[in-house]
Amino acid sequence: MATLRVVSRSVLVAAGIAAASVAFVAASASAQTGSAGSQSLQADSCGVPTTPTTNPTQQTFPPGNYPVTLPAVSLLGARNDLPSPYRPGAHWGTLPDGRRWSSTAGVTVAPDGTIWALDRCGQAGAAGAGCGSSTLDPILQFDTEGRLLRSFGKGVIVNPHKLTFDRAGNLWVTDIGRMPGKGLQVHKFSPNGTELLTLGTAGEARNGLDGFQAPTEVAVAPNGDIFVADGHTGGTASPSRIVKFDRSGKPIAVIGKTGMGPGEFDVPHTIAIDSRGRLFVGDRQNNRIQVLDQNGRFIAQWFQSDGRAASSSTRTTPSTWPTPSRATGARTSASPACPPPATA
Repeated sequence: MATLRVVSRSVLVAAGIAAASVAFVAASASAQTGSAGSQSLQADSCGVPTTPTTNPTQQTFPPGNYPVTLPAVSLLGARNDLPSPYRPGAHWGTLPDGRRWSSTAGVTVAPDGTIWALDRCGQAGAAGAGCGSSTLDPILQFDTEGRLLRSFGKGVIVNPHKLTFDRAGNLWVTDIGRMPGKGLQVHKFSPNGTELLTLGTAGEARNGLDGFQAPTEVAVAPNGDIFVADGHTGGTASPSRIVKFDRSGKPIAVIGKTGMGPGEFDVPHTIAIDSRGRLFVGDRQNNRIQVLDQNGRFIAQWFQSDGRAASSSTRTTPSTWPTPSRATGARTSASPACPPPATA
């Protein structure tokens, strides 16, 4: 079974999407097979059915022979012609009772070195309420060999989105799903699965300090202040903002609003705090990372196109701020390209 070594945790922008991720390198990897393994239902097909339906009018091209190629540089200035730094992965993580991986919403490393994952309980893709009435636990803990140590969260989480550990080792899970009496909340758990705190109003979208539209991720400051990125719809359909709480869960302030200017957001999809206490917000639909202080004061913004910081000291008027791309359908068009299905 593959042994995982943690390499880094960083805020990335990839093809117009900002995302916080934990990168792993698999060493001495071997694919799991049989009942002991946890091979995804569609692990080798990147979400495409393993036996695609026959369409006599649609031509199938073998790997490497597509008639369309990407430009060397995208419209945002991102390079498409660089060698891939990634290697083929291995099916990893032993799940119980024949369970198989579905849509995996997040993976991170706890302070004790164990690996934690969010699984959407058989749901394919990000939308839906797959865990809301499921008997499966969406929160899973593994050792570095992939052995399952603990799972919990069934009946509590509707659609998990991101997970974060604070300095005390407690786990924060955001829930963007919604069903009567459940969802649209932030849950704080102890490492053994005891729920310690809940933020938001269960099953109800709120614009004020008492709830969320769709909480995407949590960052916890050294003093215990809690920052929740809120807004997953995009555009003006619902607010995009950061909601700040004290360590007890008492709401303090709303930071930002929907928009394209500094300190404004369009789907704040991920959030992190660096060693200097600054907030890094993955402003997804605006194709940038914004850097703020913990009171919401704008410090800098980094775009996909050139990676240079546009700080408040160098960008003096709105007319000089760079305009990010607002490509339609960024959530799907920016996803990594799937390999073609194998041909007979």
